[in-house]
Amino acid sequence: MASASSNISSIKAFAESNRASPIPSNYHSFTDIGDVAVADELAASIPVIDFSLLTSDDSQIHAKAVHELAEACAEWGFFMLINHGVPESLMEELMKKSQEFHDLPVEEKKEFCDNGDPFSPIRHGTSFHPPAENVHYWRDFLKILTSPQFNFPHKPHGYREVGFEYSRKINNVARKLIQGISESLGLESNSIIDFSGFDSGLQIFAVNLYPPCPQPHLALGLPSHSDVGFLTFLIQNGIGGLQVKHEGKWVNVNPISNSIVVNIGDQLEVTNLFLFSVSILNIKCLINVYPLIID
Repeated sequence: MASASSNISSIKAFAESNRASPIPSNYHSFTDIGDVAVADELAASIPVIDFSLLTSDDSQIHAKAVHELAEACAEWGFFMLINHGVPESLMEELMKKSQEFHDLPVEEKKEFCDNGDPFSPIRHGTSFHPPAENVHYWRDFLKILTSPQFNFPHKPHGYREVGFEYSRKINNVARKLIQGISESLGLESNSIIDFSGFDSGLQIFAVNLYPPCPQPHLALGLPSHSDVGFLTFLIQNGIGGLQVKHEGKWVNVNPISNSIVVNIGDQLEVTNLFLFSVSILNIKCLINVYPLIID
């Protein structure tokens, strides 16, 4: 019988040491497999926004891109962003260094151990929020506050520098998208930026690792959820596992190469008086691969 222990500080370490053993019963997220049917026919309908058109100096091209952005936000609350200006080499190096962090021995990561304070500058932990959970989730995470004050782990070597450059570039992408959203509502481009205090707001960098699960039909990497904040930017390692809910159906997200997946958060929905949808996300578990998602 599977253990009911919840004293697991690293899913990666647990999975590697237990291999094909049954997962603990308090990691069983599914009781009815029929509840997780996926609408594969909708995957090709996920909106794609071309950032280079949104930032074009040509007023007609820009206006068309703003309209498409508004439609994506209203109908899906979720889209894939292409031609975003974040170098592919930087994204690849960030993914590589993030994997190296998770590959560090457990003892080396203890200094970053989650203490339960969501505003700790650097937190490494597992599941979603273990103290409040009856069911735990099959993931390890690293969460870092990168703005208004930049924090980052000092290991592995070079990770901090890569994280700083990525955080700087993604902040600029966020600014331009919010300006486009503001214009789509008939406002000045900086209205939401100024109203929200964007420049002094929190920017959180998170790396989620979903180790191979011997019983993926029983577990979830994360529960279905919406994200707080304005925007979440997601890059994946090509393995998959991310799902979005649209019109009551789960849709697998298979991102375009070198794209960034963007979803609308709760605060931006409220700011726009519920004109935009908030996407509900889900992370499914896989049996023999390591999905790695950075947001």
